[in-house]
Amino acid sequence: MKNSKNPDNPVSYSRRSFLRASQATVAALSAAPMLGGAKDILAATVPSGSTKAHPDYYDKLGVTKLINAAGTYTDLTSAVMPPLVREAVAQAALHPVHLAELQQKAGEYIAQKLQTEGCCISCGAASAITLATAASVMAANNCQSGDIPSKIGTPEFPKNEVVVQKIHHYEYDVAMHLCGIKFVDVVTMDDYKQALGPNTVMTQYFNACDDVGISREDWIAAAHEKGVPCHLDAAADMPPISNLWKYTGMGFDLVSFSGGKDIRGPQNAGLLLGKKKYTDLAQRNSCPVDSSVGRGMKVAKEQIVGMVAAVDWLLSQTDEGMEKESRDRMAVIVKMVKDIPTVKTSIMMPEVANHVPHLMINFDPDAIGASARELRVRLRTATPCIELNPHTGSKRPSQGVPAQPNALVVTTFLLNPGEEEVIGRQIRKVLKNPKSVGVYPPPPRLAAI
Repeated sequence: MKNSKNPDNPVSYSRRSFLRASQATVAALSAAPMLGGAKDILAATVPSGSTKAHPDYYDKLGVTKLINAAGTYTDLTSAVMPPLVREAVAQAALHPVHLAELQQKAGEYIAQKLQTEGCCISCGAASAITLATAASVMAANNCQSGDIPSKIGTPEFPKNEVVVQKIHHYEYDVAMHLCGIKFVDVVTMDDYKQALGPNTVMTQYFNACDDVGISREDWIAAAHEKGVPCHLDAAADMPPISNLWKYTGMGFDLVSFSGGKDIRGPQNAGLLLGKKKYTDLAQRNSCPVDSSVGRGMKVAKEQIVGMVAAVDWLLSQTDEGMEKESRDRMAVIVKMVKDIPTVKTSIMMPEVANHVPHLMINFDPDAIGASARELRVRLRTATPCIELNPHTGSKRPSQGVPAQPNALVVTTFLLNPGEEEVIGRQIRKVLKNPKSVGVYPPPPRLAAI
């Protein structure tokens, strides 16, 4: 498959030949990047003492596998779990336990590891936002139990206001609305101080908002003067690894992270970190409590154990090591495309969300014969399917990434071993021969959480 001497030499690919040269290879290629050496990867291929090949249910169901050069997007099933995490998930599936006990002890373990008072393992970051809101409602109304959505705003639960900067509203407001709250919008610092009233249950801050507005430090200080807890949505805001304790250390009472993004845990898991007073109340609003707002946001035993293992794995890594691996893979792609006329490459890193290297492959659409968005669709419909970062062909900046109207945007931190070479060859191919571009449906919108 590899022809380093002549990158223009046609190579025939199929998902089967690329991903399954052997049963050992398919398991190795299912491992995420930065997972240790080949010995560790191959050790996770077949259960000890077993030589039986397991069916590939993606193939059985006719589901297209893809190469994720986009990032930790929910629509693309986020990250691939490291072998340590996959093994922990499989082991957890073997034994029943008391779910409440597992949640409590897993939360205590993760809280200690991440230098905070408390932790509630949630069903993703959006669920963590809902549970943070529910916990704040209960704390403000001095209530230890109850059906929050039906009782909020009643004499039993009179306090129901969440203060947020007008510029920080976003699609995940719905996660708070599930608790029956109402928003109080503010613009200036004076607005904010006046809005913190007797019915305020918490404040909401979107960490990756393009416009910061009131600083995090000033936001926390004003709320704490009134005894109001502050929640921070930091779903995709790791790396650096230290962010997992930076924001609670800064003073945020509750911080929500996605577990299935760069933490590399199960996709349907998340972390609500912060003051134990609130994380305990969050847990009372989660499964298995029948009357809770989070009853449907069940986190199975496998996902809880998977998050514990993911935190253990992550804390064995370094920011420098993870970034180097991404940049080394980008160097492979750059080498394959740099001689194409009008192509120029550069690397940038967003300051907050998805703080990983992004490779920009700029080109002249007139010289190439296709736009960046057309080439993105061409790569999606090729075999193997390659998904580029949604900033490809973007007309405006978003979440720290400048507009890229004439660039393919590639991230490499989620790639399986060897996939950077496939990406480089396929991008070279479409840049040199984009004739079949332009008759495909537009790319779907990718959800952040």
